[in-house]
Amino acid sequence: MNYQGYIIYRERVRRNWSQAGLCKGICTVSYLSKIESGRAEPSGEILRLLLARLNLETNRDVEREAAGLAERGWELLLTGRRGQLHGLLDERDIERYRAVPAWLDLALLSAQTPLEPALEPCMDVRQLAIQRILQRQEAEAVRLMPNAYTHLMLGIADYNAGSYSAAVDALQTAYDLAGREGAVRLMLEAKLFLGNVYGNRQDLPNMERHYRVGQRLAEDLQDESALRAIGYNTASVWIETGRYEEAYAWFSGQEQPTLMALHKLAICCEKTGRREEALRALTRAETMDIDEIDRALALRLLQLVRYRLEHPDYLTHDDYGTLLLDSFDRLQKELPLGYALFHLPWVLEWHKATRQYKKACELLEAYFPGRTP
Repeated sequence: MNYQGYIIYRERVRRNWSQAGLCKGICTVSYLSKIESGRAEPSGEILRLLLARLNLETNRDVEREAAGLAERGWELLLTGRRGQLHGLLDERDIERYRAVPAWLDLALLSAQTPLEPALEPCMDVRQLAIQRILQRQEAEAVRLMPNAYTHLMLGIADYNAGSYSAAVDALQTAYDLAGREGAVRLMLEAKLFLGNVYGNRQDLPNMERHYRVGQRLAEDLQDESALRAIGYNTASVWIETGRYEEAYAWFSGQEQPTLMALHKLAICCEKTGRREEALRALTRAETMDIDEIDRALALRLLQLVRYRLEHPDYLTHDDYGTLLLDSFDRLQKELPLGYALFHLPWVLEWHKATRQYKKACELLEAYFPGRTP
């Protein structure tokens, strides 16, 4: 289907105009019907007159401007420079280009959610692949457009779902393709998520192997946020594997910690007997904003640490168990698997303390098949 035929149809219906009313003096009703259904390619003059009657701006300058903007946007997206992409499109009024075919590109490149399904017959393969990513159908996006970007998106989706073997395959493919394409930022992102996968598996040698490459890439790109992410994730895995002093050294050394970094610092202090420092970290965190997860959920996680610090016999308190299990349930439903994995030891501890051994075994088998509590 021709996009401009579709937009003429949609705008006509939105205004509740008849075909005869729209095309009067321009073309026949039957010809307009063919234009709207994509069965005819109108001349430039007829198209211009129909769009003008609908108050939709189009001319060669607008078309060239939109097409150039779209091509630049695609280049930025497919090489991993999404910060630059947002800067490029955030400064533009995309609706100005509504009447030209490149609007589809610009709308998809700037979208957070899928475009309406009725537009899909107007999309080319590249556009449809991005639509599928927005619809969380990443495997289909890879089938349509098998490049570094789509493999990366598939790997991230598999990582978030806890499908770690599939994630490794997709992320390694993304890294290899990005290397061939010279897409350094996609290489960095693939290495970060590969490190995350092995971190969640508590496979420190492989985590550190991927993070070392990621760190070199981040240093060359001067990407401070990536370097912080590597440090944060590494120190978090140290907590999970009982290396509390090493984790404490990293979290306590942050000059501008995030709320979740303070949460981890409080846990390090809890585990190493620094009770007062832990309470100070929690108090500071409770006043901060957060972008990583829902604020109410973050505050519940802080509350759990505070409860343990203020009640040494917390395993005898039902309200602690309720808070813990409700929070864990939200983590499982709302966030990538790593968040639930991090808090799993406290849930297992609670089930064992309350003699719910079957639940402990079921959880452990679900997250770590083959292990016993």
